[in-house]
Amino acid sequence: MRLTRFLVTNFRSVENSDWVDVDNVTALIGVNESGKTNLLVPLWKLNPATGGEIEPASDYPKKHFGAIRQAPQNYCFITAEFDTGPLASELSHKVGITPEEAALVSVKRYFNGEYSVSFPRLEGITAADASDVNPEVRNLIVAAARSIADLATGQEEGQEGGVKNAILVRLNEMHDALAERPLSRGEAAELKQELRSLIQDPDERSSRIYDRVIELLDAIELITSKIASPLETAEDVTDTVLKTLPKFVYYSEFGNLDSEIYLPHVVQNLQRTDLGPKEAAKARTLRVLFRFVGLEPGEILKLGQDMRDSHNNQREHTQEEISEVALKKRERSILLQSAGAVLTEKFRNWWKQGDYKFRFEADGSHFRIWVSDDRRPEEVELESRSTGLQWFLSFYLVFLVESEGEHQSAVLLLDEPGLSLHPLAQRNLSAFFDNLANFNRILYTTHSPFLIDAEHLGRARKVYVSENGTTKATPDLRHGEKDPRQTGAAYVVHSALNLNIAESLLSGCQPVIVQGSSDQYYLSAIKTLLIGVGKIMPKRELVFAPSGGSKTAEVVASIVTGRDEPLPKIILGGSEIGKRTGQELKSGLYQTAQDRVLSTDAYAGYAASEVEDLIPVSFVSQVIDRWERNTEIPFADVAVGGKPIVAQVEAWAKTQGVTLRDGWKVEVAKRTKELALKKGISSFDHATVARWVKLFQELIAARS
Repeated sequence: MRLTRFLVTNFRSVENSDWVDVDNVTALIGVNESGKTNLLVPLWKLNPATGGEIEPASDYPKKHFGAIRQAPQNYCFITAEFDTGPLASELSHKVGITPEEAALVSVKRYFNGEYSVSFPRLEGITAADASDVNPEVRNLIVAAARSIADLATGQEEGQEGGVKNAILVRLNEMHDALAERPLSRGEAAELKQELRSLIQDPDERSSRIYDRVIELLDAIELITSKIASPLETAEDVTDTVLKTLPKFVYYSEFGNLDSEIYLPHVVQNLQRTDLGPKEAAKARTLRVLFRFVGLEPGEILKLGQDMRDSHNNQREHTQEEISEVALKKRERSILLQSAGAVLTEKFRNWWKQGDYKFRFEADGSHFRIWVSDDRRPEEVELESRSTGLQWFLSFYLVFLVESEGEHQSAVLLLDEPGLSLHPLAQRNLSAFFDNLANFNRILYTTHSPFLIDAEHLGRARKVYVSENGTTKATPDLRHGEKDPRQTGAAYVVHSALNLNIAESLLSGCQPVIVQGSSDQYYLSAIKTLLIGVGKIMPKRELVFAPSGGSKTAEVVASIVTGRDEPLPKIILGGSEIGKRTGQELKSGLYQTAQDRVLSTDAYAGYAASEVEDLIPVSFVSQVIDRWERNTEIPFADVAVGGKPIVAQVEAWAKTQGVTLRDGWKVEVAKRTKELALKKGISSFDHATVARWVKLFQELIAARS
C-alpha cells in the first residue's frame, strides 16, 4: 500500500492540520516552533517500525488533556489514506464492494491504541432506508436546539454563553446539511465526535447545556445504529489492512552515534523507560547497532570479561579457564570484524558519496567505531569524523535494522535531516532522497533552502501557526505572507529559488564585480536602457555581484570565475575607499590583470565619483525630492553637477533635519532604477548616454 495523504488531529500543538498530500518526497517547511515535528510523530505512531508508543503526558494536547484521558477511545490523532494497489481485489471480495471503491482505504488510530478502517470512495451503504433515518435525526436536532436556546445561563456573554451559542450554530448547520444527503454511519460518528468536542472542557460538564447535548448524542447513537456498514459483516478486513500497512521509520539527529560507547551504561539505558527525548533517541540507535552486530550489549560485555572480572577469588587460574576467556574474546573479535565488514559493504552500496570502511572494536567495557576511507586510509574514531557522516551512518542503521527487509515499502520520516551537513552535502542529500524514493516514500522537515528542490516546489508543504495558536499545513507556500510572523517558511522557499536562479545565471553569464547593492540597481538600469535601443549587444548576460572591500572582492572574483576564464572586471568608485580597494587588488589577485579594475572617474568625468554619479544629478534630484517631500528646500534647488552626489545629499539632509537611515543609498537606487525604466533612455542627454556606452563597451570587450 502507498500513502497518499494524512490528517493530524488532537495531537500536541495540532488541533486539525488540514489534509497533507504526500508525494514520493515531501518536504514540510516552517520556522522553529511551527510544529513540524508534531506532524511527523503521529504519522510514525500510526504503524511504527519499532517504538512509537502513545505517551499521554507528551502526546495529548494540554488544552484537552482531561477530556482525552477520560475517553481516549473517542479521539483520533492520525488519519491516513492509502492506495491499496494489488490488495484492492482481495478487499473488494471481502467487503463486497467494487475494486474501484476498495482502491483507497482510510486508516485511523485513536489514543487508546485502537484502529478503524474505512473506504473513502464508498458511499454510505445502509441496511435501513437512510431517508427514514434523516428526518428522525433532524427532528432530534431541532428539539435539542430549541431546548438549549431556552436555557438561561445567567452569563450569556461569559464562557458558558459562548459555548451555548457555538453549539446552537453548529446544530443548525448539521440540520441543514442533513436536508441535502442521507446520513452515513461514518458521518454520524463524525457528528457525534464533533458534539463531544464542543462540550469537552471539564468546567462545562455540570451545566444544563451539557446534559442536553448528552441526551442528543444518546438518541443519535440509537438511531444511527440502524445504519449498517459493509465492514460489519466483512471478515478480518481491518486485520488484512493493518498487516499490509507500510511501516513508518522515524529518525532525528538526536540519535547520532558516538564513537566510544560505555557498555555498562548502554545495558542500563536500554532497560530504562524514563529517558528524555535525546537520551531515548540515542539509546534507540544503540539498540539498532547491537542488533546489527548480532549480539546484546550485555553479551558483548560478558564475552570481553577477563579473569579478574570472571573470578573474584585470588586462586591461581587453570589453563582451561584461561583458554575459555581467550576463546570468548576471540569469538567477540571475530563477530565484530564480521559485522564491520558487512556494514562497510552495505553502506557502500547505499551511499555513493564516499568509500568508507568501518571497524568495530570492543576493549573491556568500551565499544568503539573506527572509520577510514580511500582519501584518508588511517583509521580515526567516528566522533572525530564529520557530524554529517555520523548522521548518515546512524540513520542508515536505524533504517536498515528497523525496517527488517520491509524497507522497500517503509515510509521514512526524517526530522531536520542534514542540519550539520555542508550546504553542498545538503544538496547531495536532497538528490539522495530522490533515488531512495524509488523504493520508499520520504517525508522530512526542514528550514534549509539547500534541502528544498526549487524545481520541485510542488512537493513542499508550508507548516505554520494559525491564529488560534495551533499547527496547520498547506500547499500554498505564500499563505500568510502579509503576516510578518508567517513569512519564515516563504523566505526559505525564496532563498531556494534564488540559489537555483543564481546557479543558472552564473553558469552562462559574464559577472562584473561592484562595491555595493546600490551599484547593482544603477548599472542594471543602464544596461537595460542601452540594450533596449541597441546601443550594446552583449553576447552573455551581464550580472553585477556586490563585494565590499578588497578581501571580499577577491573571494567573490574567485567564486564567479569559471575554469580557464579571465578574472571578472571590477568597477570601483573614485573615493578614497575605492582607490584603496583598487590598489590592494592590483597588488594582489589582479596583479597581472590591472586593466580589469575600472574606476567610475573615467566615465563620470570628475574625481572622487561613485556609480551614482553615472546618473545626471538632475535626474537623481527628482527621486530624492519625491522620497523626502517634507523639506523646506528641495534637493533640486541646491544640487550641482560635476560633484559627487552622495556627499551633496548628506550635506543637504543635515540642513533640512532629514535623518538618513542605514540603507538609504539602496532605497534611492531602487527608486532611480524604477523611474529610469519608466521614462526611458530619451530622458537622458546624449553626453550621458555616450559615457554609459563607453563604460559598457569596456565591460563587454574581449575577455582575455
